[in-house]
Amino acid sequence: MIHTRVLSLGLGAVLTVSALAACSPPPSDSGSGSGDKAATATSADDLGGMDALVKAAKKEGTLNVIALPPTWANYGNVIKAFEKKYGIKVKSDQPDAASQEEIDAAQQLKGTDRAPDVFDLGQSVALANTDMFAPYKVSTWGDVGSDFKDADGKWINDYGGYMSIGYDSKKVPAVTSLDDLSKPAYKGKVALNGDPTTAGSGFSGVVMASVLSGGSADDLGPGVDFFAKLKKAGNLIPVDVTPSTIESGQTPVVIDWDYLNAAETSKLPSWKVVVPSGGAVAGYYYQAISNDAPHPAAARLWEEFLYSDEGQNLWLAGGARPVRADAMVKAGTIDQAKYDALPKIAGTIVNPTNEQTTKGAAYLGKNWAKAVG
Repeated sequence: MIHTRVLSLGLGAVLTVSALAACSPPPSDSGSGSGDKAATATSADDLGGMDALVKAAKKEGTLNVIALPPTWANYGNVIKAFEKKYGIKVKSDQPDAASQEEIDAAQQLKGTDRAPDVFDLGQSVALANTDMFAPYKVSTWGDVGSDFKDADGKWINDYGGYMSIGYDSKKVPAVTSLDDLSKPAYKGKVALNGDPTTAGSGFSGVVMASVLSGGSADDLGPGVDFFAKLKKAGNLIPVDVTPSTIESGQTPVVIDWDYLNAAETSKLPSWKVVVPSGGAVAGYYYQAISNDAPHPAAARLWEEFLYSDEGQNLWLAGGARPVRADAMVKAGTIDQAKYDALPKIAGTIVNPTNEQTTKGAAYLGKNWAKAVG
């Protein structure tokens, strides 16, 4: 998910997906009865408990994930840990795809064994596609507040962060505010991580620009105007952000989640990260199981792993804020050193509601392309 998860993510996708759909064999049989039972399981208890779920998932032997770059919230190590723990092969497709491309791939590969089993989506795309999600509640469901999950189990937030500006201090002047990006010194140097109509990070970047430009999560017009101004000045560049574009100097200024920008500092010491004051925009990604998952037991075991203490701490190791953090702090199961190392955010925090996100997505769908392109 635009990871860009890019969120915009790397994209030879539509043609590739179409070709795969045309030549894919029918889904493999996950076992008489067990696959059907897993596909309708709304909790591990429906399969007889965690041991039974693990057994069914191991029988399937494979999990299909999509749009999970290894450097995104530490997903590379999350995948390795899952494979090692359960002996299940994780097939990671289109790691640099955007959230909307996850949905497109699922629709185009529907009914094949190559279809995604699970999704990790930006808010606006997730809320627009809940009919594609299978209800399931992980064993730690009660640790997550009601505002961070669907009451019926169709989705649950997984990890979050704050929108930030990352920049190479060797290539551009220090960034102290969003308005700095409009200056001549940043001409041809500013990238938004993903098309905001398809990528969660891009969408939240527009929200941030709106909040800091006199608008709000209810009014994204000022944010669109800000990026239109950047484009007119020649400062905004249409490049899909990846670690390689940052490290090569192609994108010396990047508007993206703080945990993604912060991850670059270990590889590029001159890379600095700032969360602009005046309204820190927060956001969580949405985790869901596809109702067409070719490996339904493995999909459910993956969710159990992600929401276990181990999985949550692996996301934390990537600089993201796991959704179960409060409960884990209380229980003493969080990696306290890494939790304490997270950037402290001061001032007003803006966390768009589902209604604001749905409204904002509709507005961008009508106005982004004609204003910014």
